[in-house]
Amino acid sequence: MPSTHDWINNPLGVVEGMFAASQNNPNSGWEAKAVEYFKDRDAKDAWKRQCHSLFNFLVKFRCLIQDMYDPEFFMGVYETVDPTTNAKVLRCGKYKDVTECGVDFNSRNTVTAERQTFYCVPIPGENPWVKDISSSCYAGSSQTRVLPSTSYVPSRQKRSYEEDDDMDDMDTQPQKQRDPHTEQHGNGDCKRQETEAPSSQVASASHLDLNFPLPGEKGPSCLVKVYKDWDNFKLNDTLEVFGILSVSPALSALADEKDASSSLLDPTECMETAAEQRVHSPPASLVPRLHMLYAKPLPHNNPLLPSITLEDNSAFLSSTLSEMASVRAELLTYFTHVLLGDALAAEYLILHLISNVYSRRDVLPLGKFTLNLSGCPTVASYTERLYQILQQLVPSSYYLGMSLQNMNQMRLVPKKDYVANRLVSGALQLARNTSLFLDETKLEQGQLDTTGVRNVTALGNLISWQKVDYDFNYHQMEFPCNINVLIASEGRSLLPSDCQIHLQSQVAVPQMEEYMSSIHMHPQASSQLNKLRIYLSVARLLDYSISDELTKSVEDDFVDMRKDDPQSISAEDLHRMLVVARLLSLSLGQTSLSRDSWLRAKHIEELRRSRMEQHKCVNGNEP
Repeated sequence: MPSTHDWINNPLGVVEGMFAASQNNPNSGWEAKAVEYFKDRDAKDAWKRQCHSLFNFLVKFRCLIQDMYDPEFFMGVYETVDPTTNAKVLRCGKYKDVTECGVDFNSRNTVTAERQTFYCVPIPGENPWVKDISSSCYAGSSQTRVLPSTSYVPSRQKRSYEEDDDMDDMDTQPQKQRDPHTEQHGNGDCKRQETEAPSSQVASASHLDLNFPLPGEKGPSCLVKVYKDWDNFKLNDTLEVFGILSVSPALSALADEKDASSSLLDPTECMETAAEQRVHSPPASLVPRLHMLYAKPLPHNNPLLPSITLEDNSAFLSSTLSEMASVRAELLTYFTHVLLGDALAAEYLILHLISNVYSRRDVLPLGKFTLNLSGCPTVASYTERLYQILQQLVPSSYYLGMSLQNMNQMRLVPKKDYVANRLVSGALQLARNTSLFLDETKLEQGQLDTTGVRNVTALGNLISWQKVDYDFNYHQMEFPCNINVLIASEGRSLLPSDCQIHLQSQVAVPQMEEYMSSIHMHPQASSQLNKLRIYLSVARLLDYSISDELTKSVEDDFVDMRKDDPQSISAEDLHRMLVVARLLSLSLGQTSLSRDSWLRAKHIEELRRSRMEQHKCVNGNEP
């Protein structure tokens, strides 16, 4: 059995050894055994204790599948000939990009196999606290370089991997995301241009465009090679990939040769365009190849929660549930302070942050709860500061200021580029449970052009149906999503929402700046922040049910309310109350609806609707 040193520092050697041992027993199932071997080491966390040497070959990469390329063929088994002794040896071609020298291409023992390639990027909008906590699990990894495997040609071509500083954190922690509402100035140096998404989000088939969905993002992207069960993965899935990293400079040399030869061929005889070759075969120093041993789907990306499901960690779940009511009370107090003394708005903000599309009935997404927080002050940069506070609590988020320029110029919807044969990313290509903050206070007078109308329509469809229609030129293709949308506005939003609450500020405008400056949590409160972060993630993941008895009680209440005043409550109002009751129960750590929670949901809905009626009376022109 391979030693610890072998599987950490030379995983390909472990694979080759298992392949060689299988030659005497063709039915040994060596491939499955090899994957189980590495999976067992991962389960024991043995590799984490060796992280000073881990990143020479083995990596974990938390990522989103941004694009899926066509399958490719490779030599699954090939034969090499020793030029001195003429001895022939069978080799395994899995988890490699480049073969050893001396391959006998005429050998009858060559086996052609197929693998799939995914273009994967760091999880869009992942907040700095997630990266910091995750990085602390891999102490010392930031000083580690990823070196090319000894089985690849050691010549150096073009950029060296060591020259790309942004790839140091290949333990899947991309560098800190800039505040999305800040603008970028200046061109920066070449390295910056190669490792950051273009802030203008202009479509380009250039190999310098790493195709990040969000502007200003940084971090490593990878071509992930998948060897089995690739049909189990879907576009926009978030994964933790465990695999063998390849950054061989030989790949860049091969890409150059391919590019040079294609320019000499008749275009009708060449299978790929030059643009497609640049996108699908970028330099390994810029986009390394990651050969997947196995991958785990990520139900969340909160590093404070166990990697296994909550049901499989009963001790953590029971401990968290016992504290949820008290943590909720603390969060309610904090949000009341943040929302300028408005306790009712704080209630609804908590419900919004734990909402989740848990099922779909035909085209209707169940569980979504888009909140329109109207009445937001336009002074003291209130909406930006509110977003920065939410950034400290949710794992992934994105701020979109709905200025006329952004609406008319940004690419929100991904679009297929048939010349380069790739999906050009858009800002709405987000991971599930990302918090999208739409700031309508940035609206100004002007006219939306064709792009602006399309972008506003895309936001409306996202909110109403939790889907984004990707642009494939000749048709549109629906991709379901699960994104929490919070709309901050002065009056009622021009976009649809599931619930509107008008903010009632208890703070005078002249004191707003000083008041907001006092809100930020300090670093010494990190333990308290972690409690709130765990609370929000766990509440979103809990299962929920309604007993037959409570269902009958709800129906009776609805009939009674309609008897008193048929116009006072509609089926839509009942649906909203049921959603509020569900979220209210989950926010208290209760996985089934109780009579008290139902009455509480009715009460806060009555308060909200009463407030909206009063606001409408004061502002008669408010829609």
